[in-house]
Amino acid sequence: MTFRHRDKDGFAPLHAYAALGEGRSIALSAADGSIDWWCVPNMDSPPLFDRLMTGDMPLPDGTFGGYFVIRPEEDYQTTQSYRPHSNVLDTRFTTATGEAVLSESLNSGSAGRLPWCELARRIEVTRGTMRFRLDMRLGHQAGQRSPYLSRGGDHQLFHVGDVLGMLLHDSDTVSLLAEDDRIHGTFELAEGQRQTFAIIAGEGEPLVVPKLSAIDRRIDVSDKEWRDWAAIFDEGDDLSSYMLRQALVLKLLLYSPSGAIAAAATTSLPERIGGDKNYDYRFAWVRDAGYTIISFLDLGAEAEAKAALTWLLNQLANHGSRVCFALDGGVDDTVLPLPLPGYRHSQPVLRGNIAARQHQHGTYGDIFETVASFVGRGNIIDARSAEVLSHLADECTDHWRQPDSGIWELPEVQQYTMSKIACWQALSRAVELADAGHLPTTCRDRWDRERARIAEFIETQCWNEKIGAYTMYPGTDRLDASVALAVRFSFDGNDKLERTLDAIDRKLGAGPFHYRYSGAEKEEGCFLACSFWMVDARNRLGQVDRAHKAFDDLRAGLGRGTGILPEMVDPKDGSWLGNMPQGLTHLAALQAAAGLRRKE
Repeated sequence: MTFRHRDKDGFAPLHAYAALGEGRSIALSAADGSIDWWCVPNMDSPPLFDRLMTGDMPLPDGTFGGYFVIRPEEDYQTTQSYRPHSNVLDTRFTTATGEAVLSESLNSGSAGRLPWCELARRIEVTRGTMRFRLDMRLGHQAGQRSPYLSRGGDHQLFHVGDVLGMLLHDSDTVSLLAEDDRIHGTFELAEGQRQTFAIIAGEGEPLVVPKLSAIDRRIDVSDKEWRDWAAIFDEGDDLSSYMLRQALVLKLLLYSPSGAIAAAATTSLPERIGGDKNYDYRFAWVRDAGYTIISFLDLGAEAEAKAALTWLLNQLANHGSRVCFALDGGVDDTVLPLPLPGYRHSQPVLRGNIAARQHQHGTYGDIFETVASFVGRGNIIDARSAEVLSHLADECTDHWRQPDSGIWELPEVQQYTMSKIACWQALSRAVELADAGHLPTTCRDRWDRERARIAEFIETQCWNEKIGAYTMYPGTDRLDASVALAVRFSFDGNDKLERTLDAIDRKLGAGPFHYRYSGAEKEEGCFLACSFWMVDARNRLGQVDRAHKAFDDLRAGLGRGTGILPEMVDPKDGSWLGNMPQGLTHLAALQAAAGLRRKE
């Protein structure tokens, strides 16, 4: 991709970012050489760099957002791309005097994730000469911390609260100026010369200081580790390569210390510029985790699937049916507004998510679909997990008639059609699991009878013959694009589902994209997962050519980035919206591509 300039307040377009990660933290690196978001040491920690939420404007206390820039001093053009089959990133700069490549990695070692954060950036001039600017400014955690520098032996350290770190570089050839919250300077390289800069950091723990040469080597070790992991997936054709890129992004969102799967790496990126629908997605949703586990199983990533499923079942056993959990486990329903401007002046900026307080019937369907996929591939559920699942099936049987917040976590509780379909799905899978010997059969017949009652409710209360569709909830003309998932869940009645898809295209479609539900166009952009769900549904209903065209149109409409995808897009100008990389978008894209590939 080619970088487009930041706006007057220093905000870059979201499509200009790529993600780096190592299984614990994720950094967003813009195509102008600026890392504008990095939470240290964990994905859900306060950010060390937070320019994504501040731009270049001074904050009320006189401080600035944090960032880490390496870029040419003179005017330049730039392109950015991942290395093949890898999450190591290359940014290519071209100036009047030369060309250079900036290679970036959140490093791992040959034995896996390092016990510290290691952000490595290698700049190499491949033609001519080039003078570079380096500027590292530490974030102030929304005014809650005052960064400072100190000396520790021969090393210059930085402190941000309990975070301790260092910027490592070759001090014999590069001289940098230091202030309490900033390290900066310039340097020049000629053809064939290179410099490596690295941040090592940890929180409340001793800090290892590796040799810079070892860090430099780990950029290539990390690249090899990514390629080795990816080797089991790629089969050379276009669709499998596309699926691999989605899998590589999902791997970034797998929080390896616990096995949780983060919904996204960011908080409060707006669903509409200037709007207030801004949320913290650095949590593990049952829905997203379930879909990711299924996708990892499809790809053969059994270790990742097993770790994530074990974590998810443990959370459900310990805390009951919840919408989402903290990445290290447990339920955190605290929501704190932060005094930051927000991306392109979109507020609020939040830490925490109110969804943790909600109930959604969809979690029943998600967990049972996930377990059914797990055992459907020859795997086994243990006795404790089977007991947890049996209790959840009983809970679903008792609760399905109650209104809930729905898949879209709306403040208005309703008898949402998709929630009823999810309850039907949960009890259908529970019956199948019991019949196959994976769950106790004590309540099997009760689950079966209640499943039939749910199906009758959907058919008699949620179908609207006037508009020819299953509506968002009984008694309304509003539509919900998530109903497209009913096709994947094998809900009965393909004719009605086809008519529902047609109605969704007519009423919620905007070019290749779709809004989540009727009225959403006034509040937010188009939700990308919905459009990929529509592709998958069309394909499963046998409308293969139509599904292929919709998929190709979607890819074309999202082709401006490096491979990571956001939650939403503005259909008017194609600008990206919402938190990213958005796991649900990548999951839907991967599943749509996999379905199309199976039909080839």
